Amino acid sequence: MSEAVMEGPRAGLPLWSLSALATAGFLTILTEALPAGLLPEISADLAVSQAMAGQLVTAYALGSLVAAIPLTAATGTWRRRPLLMLAVGGFLVTNAVTALSHSYVLTLAARLASGVFAGLVWALLAGYAGRMAPEHLRGRAIAVAMVGTPLALAIGIPAGTLLGSVIGWRAVFMIMSGLSLLLVGWVAWGVPDFPGQADARGKTLKQVIALPGLKTILAVTLAFVLAHNVLYTYIAPLLQRAGLGDRVDAGLLLFGVVALGGIWVVGAQVDRRLRGLTLASIGLFLAAALALGVFGAKPWLVLAAIAVWGAAFGGAATLFQTASARVAGEATDVAQSMIVTVWNLAIACGGVIGGLILREQGPEGLPWSGVVLLAAAWVLVKSDRRAGFGD
Repeated sequence: MSEAVMEGPRAGLPLWSLSALATAGFLTILTEALPAGLLPEISADLAVSQAMAGQLVTAYALGSLVAAIPLTAATGTWRRRPLLMLAVGGFLVTNAVTALSHSYVLTLAARLASGVFAGLVWALLAGYAGRMAPEHLRGRAIAVAMVGTPLALAIGIPAGTLLGSVIGWRAVFMIMSGLSLLLVGWVAWGVPDFPGQADARGKTLKQVIALPGLKTILAVTLAFVLAHNVLYTYIAPLLQRAGLGDRVDAGLLLFGVVALGGIWVVGAQVDRRLRGLTLASIGLFLAAALALGVFGAKPWLVLAAIAVWGAAFGGAATLFQTASARVAGEATDVAQSMIVTVWNLAIACGGVIGGLILREQGPEGLPWSGVVLLAAAWVLVKSDRRAGFGD
């Protein structure tokens, strides 16, 4: 499908093409987080401890963290469709290796490679989606492309965990490899191609990060996602404190389902109310963290706080990526790679920081770190009226 063919539908949203991008995001999140749900089975099969098996998630995040910026910069002039097909095709190989490997070291290497391909996928999605839509609908197009994240959290991971307990974790990873093959075909036949960014090699990383407002966007992203991961990584202890230790699955499902509503609201309004929605998202999450800190022993208030938190988080990726796309212009993909890097840095740091807080203060100390981080993020957005989060 050529660019010329897409000119007609540009008056609206090309939902079929955007759905392919959303599926790529879904597959990326599912590949990243599924080992956490299948930890006992994986550790027993590979003859390692659950702590060692958990490093399969860490390796994935590390691959994205290290590779997103340099890979995006190196491939900036490549045509977008072949590049996306290559990135998705990477999951076909790495998930197959993960499914077939009986060596912990080889499996760890496959997970690191999966993270590398994931960093490239995430760096591509927002800019790709934005180029498919007219200017006044670009934020909504990005929201559609990002819907794979809450879908994976709400449906994909619970379903994959259940399926893995029935047919085995290796079979699930092989299924994901097969889905990657189907998605490559979908991208080839259903997604328009675009040229790379003509000036991708003309702008250095230093020049891109110096764009007005981008540093603020990156700082807000880091604070928000770090607060999220401190709490989400250790949601089980938070629920145990409220006497809900046997309902962790229900808590995660509640979070994911409400997050879908959050991304729908953001997608409908982001092109007109970026600043207001960002402040609302941070404010809601801040209120939820406060509630978890003050009322953390009361079951129904904890569940209500998780619901509010899910609503706030659902559209967060869309908000931050829309803001960076507006600021970066032709350097959108490079800016998105910076968002990916900061996001994965927050994932890695969230587990470490949350673990230290849990050890020293117990689960009651976790929400207060979120309160501090989110208050700082809210102030940054509030003071940024023109550049990064200006409407």
